[in-house]
Amino acid sequence: MAQVLLKVTGLKVAYGGIQAVKGTDFEVREGELVSLIGSNGAGKTTTMKAITGTLPLAGGDIEYLGKSIKGQGPWDLVKQGLAMVPEGRGVFTRMTITENLQMGAYIRRDKAGIVQDIERVFGIFPRLRERKDQLAGTMSGGEQQMLAMGRALMSRPKLLLMDEPSMGLSPIMVDKIFEVVRDVYAQGVTVLLVEQNASRALALANRGYVMESGLISMTGSGQDLLSDPKVRAAYLGE
Repeated sequence: MAQVLLKVTGLKVAYGGIQAVKGTDFEVREGELVSLIGSNGAGKTTTMKAITGTLPLAGGDIEYLGKSIKGQGPWDLVKQGLAMVPEGRGVFTRMTITENLQMGAYIRRDKAGIVQDIERVFGIFPRLRERKDQLAGTMSGGEQQMLAMGRALMSRPKLLLMDEPSMGLSPIMVDKIFEVVRDVYAQGVTVLLVEQNASRALALANRGYVMESGLISMTGSGQDLLSDPKVRAAYLGE
């Protein structure tokens, strides 16, 4: 059986006086694409922020590669192979596309490898190559999402977390983003995908979790959840 890369146990997160995550358990095994779906406000993004060290835990534990990472900052986690594509993209708006990609490799010292990986990202996203000297802040939302994904890949992650990558994008761009998620996974990167577009997320996933009001309410294979009447009624509008 594949190694458990990420194990979340009894996770509780509170901020602004609200307990947003109330004792959540789930895991991601090496070689999986796991989707975490749920309505707006279910606690998905809060969970991702807790995993990546940008929100403190009120309870529970998070293990990565068999060791607790509770209290570690995002920079520590990137060094260990855990990278995040945040909700809202978070690109460096006053830097060029190429400079943003170089920032994604800040933990690395292999200059030749970094150049090679920038070329790899440009191969995945030809539009970024066309605009490589353009300031990131002048790009469209979809282009910025491509850049955020490319920047995360520059750290050569073992586990890539993506938070709402299709949010606010045009249908054509949504298609492109999901195509890239599939390709990145096919290249051997384990993926935890948080996504409101439940049908697309579950169609890609080996396994899925449904989050409601800060708790995991259902789990199963992506296909099982896609065909579940409760999931279809709540998240697929059927």
